[in-house]
Amino acid sequence: MPSMRRAHLTLGILTFVNLLNYLDRYVLSGMLPLVQDHFGRTDAEMGILTSSFLVVYSIVSPFTGYLGDRIPRKHLVAGGVLLWSAATIYSGLARSFGELLVARSLIGIGEAGYAAVAPGLISDLYPQERRGRMMALFYAALPVGSALGFTLGGAVGTALGWQNAFFVAGAPGVLVGLAAFLLPEPRRGATDEAAAPEKGPGLGEMLVRLVRNPAYVLNSAGYTAATFAMGGLAAWWPTFLYRERGLPLDRAGYVFGALLVLAGFAGTLAGGFLGDRLHVKNRGGHFLAAGWGLLVAAPFALLGILLESPWAYWSAVFVCLFFLMFNTAPLNAALCNVVPANMRSTAVAVNVLVIHMLGDAISPFLIGAVSDATGTLGGALLLAASAIVLGGLILVLSAPVLRRALTPADAALPARAEAR
Repeated sequence: MPSMRRAHLTLGILTFVNLLNYLDRYVLSGMLPLVQDHFGRTDAEMGILTSSFLVVYSIVSPFTGYLGDRIPRKHLVAGGVLLWSAATIYSGLARSFGELLVARSLIGIGEAGYAAVAPGLISDLYPQERRGRMMALFYAALPVGSALGFTLGGAVGTALGWQNAFFVAGAPGVLVGLAAFLLPEPRRGATDEAAAPEKGPGLGEMLVRLVRNPAYVLNSAGYTAATFAMGGLAAWWPTFLYRERGLPLDRAGYVFGALLVLAGFAGTLAGGFLGDRLHVKNRGGHFLAAGWGLLVAAPFALLGILLESPWAYWSAVFVCLFFLMFNTAPLNAALCNVVPANMRSTAVAVNVLVIHMLGDAISPFLIGAVSDATGTLGGALLLAASAIVLGGLILVLSAPVLRRALTPADAALPARAEAR
């Protein structure tokens, strides 16, 4: 088992990389109207631009995940960071809408090399009973990085132009990517009770096993609904406040980003720690923490859209974001707990494909299209609120399935490939 000092150091590096990941991802959303005005595009077209990297990211992830179960994962981490950082800088050099679309798509390839392997690395550093809270620390970078992206996009984009915002966002990742080659590489399954071979079976066999794993399938279903909602709200809520509540764009991005930092950071940590506590008492606890968090978030999402008083809608936004972020750490911990160590990267990658292709890869476009058709962005955002309810119900009702999957403890997957 890795030493705690080494484990914490690796977790810290992965968490900082995750922060840059979400900063580069959401810098565009913080200045979306500026880019839209520059290229003269519709809301639906801007939704496609927002989602383009997610489509590529989702499609490429199963391939990088499969590699992550076979080669040193630090190479995928380092290469991914370098690629997406270079693509972010390239976004600022785009001379046409099509060129910017290509640049944002390249970011998806880089992120696919990183996101598929990081949860498995963390699972190899910490035992099952601590994974929820450690995942929470890792995923706490999500709201911080996203908020920094919103804030940087709105502030730098307004003051210096949207091109310079991309330059500022992409530059740090080049140095971090080079440093990531020095990451330690823990043995797969180092902290599991049941040992698993270092390499997993073929991709086809792994996919069959995942589809036949009810806890994994239901995890992905609930996570997809939550991701649909978060992606749609993150892409359009600052623009909604700018367009329909009359806030200046930089203020809308700044305040939303600040709330996302505070509420998202606290909510992610709370969800991870609560999920671990419930997991000790009830093996379905990770689903319960995530599901009830979504159900509490839903009415506050509705209030944040409908209320017109700044004090009232900002308060609702804060509470919504706090409970919406409850699900991230428990669901990733549950996912890693219900699959063997030698196929976790692939399992995470397939989950990434599903939750993004059916979630936030389409929600910005759908919300933008409904906004174009109805003339009201606020009404279109109700799609996101409905998805929050659906995700919460799926996870709460599926808690007994997760409990059965984890009792008794998972057996390691036989390495048919090694038998050959």
